[in-house]
Amino acid sequence: MTLGKNLEATASAMVVAGKGLLAADERTETCTMRFADLGIECTEESRRAYREMLFTTPGAGDYISGVIMYDETIRQTAADGRRLVGVLNAAGIIPGIKVDAGAKPLAGAPQETVTEGLDGLRERLKEYRGIGARFAKWRAVIRIAAGLPSRRCIEANAHALGRYAALAQEAGLVPIVEPEVLMDGDHDIKRCREVTENVLHTVFDQLMRQGCLLEGMILKPNMVTSGSGCPVQAGIEQISDLTLQALRRCAPSAVPGIAFLSGGQSGKDAAARLNAMNSAGPLPWHLTYSFGRALQYPALEIWGGNPANVPAAQAAFRHRARMNSAAQLGSYSADMEKELVA
Repeated sequence: MTLGKNLEATASAMVVAGKGLLAADERTETCTMRFADLGIECTEESRRAYREMLFTTPGAGDYISGVIMYDETIRQTAADGRRLVGVLNAAGIIPGIKVDAGAKPLAGAPQETVTEGLDGLRERLKEYRGIGARFAKWRAVIRIAAGLPSRRCIEANAHALGRYAALAQEAGLVPIVEPEVLMDGDHDIKRCREVTENVLHTVFDQLMRQGCLLEGMILKPNMVTSGSGCPVQAGIEQISDLTLQALRRCAPSAVPGIAFLSGGQSGKDAAARLNAMNSAGPLPWHLTYSFGRALQYPALEIWGGNPANVPAAQAAFRHRARMNSAAQLGSYSADMEKELVA
């Protein structure tokens, strides 16, 4: 099978009906903050134990097609001596890896950022492929405020996403391209749609310029929502309509799948909004999820660092995964939230 066909096959498997992605690629600093909020000591061992708990949840492979890992995680082994990559493979879950070095201040624009990590990326991608990764992820961060985002910020981040995607495909890894327009701010939903469309247009222009195979990539965008500080919050139907409008205007039908980030939404809100989009009729791409907090909570709270809580935490994680699977199929309802089965 040619490189292109391999990429297409993996991308299609990542967005197969009824499944989505678990984003478990939090940086150590992020894990430290989340663990501290719950009184959990954050060590390499506690991070490993937590992620192993998620990866070994019985039935997770029924709802999770792939897991995005952090560098530390992809190198770790489970308590039984198996590599975590092998644990995922055994569950029918595709291993993936976050490869960017984080958002840094954009020169001359301290209120904006550009994601770094291109230096040495070719060699790192080759190493990750050898460890067992089959896809990669790079996140760009776009902030809405008065006069922001600037054109310079959008273009700098789109260029980096394009270069990353081309290098990932060269290494045989499906690139997840994540241009996140943040929910932070008091902007209304129409402003979010305007910025999201501008960002996506620019990103796909760069992907084409860099020779990215659209059939062998996954887009990971934000949903179009009101800013978290906006006094008037849009409802589910408006979020669905404007998100789909932006995607129809900007995302080529050659892209096999669009896996939304949760971006601070609650698990129930994210599921309901994804369900509304998948209930809107035939779409040119598979719409699915690539959630972090919206999948992991309340499992993290229930676990609390205590091994005795693992079964209950896994049941909560499996429930959230099942809810999102239903939303991906357009069959989710709020009543299903009552169906938690241990």
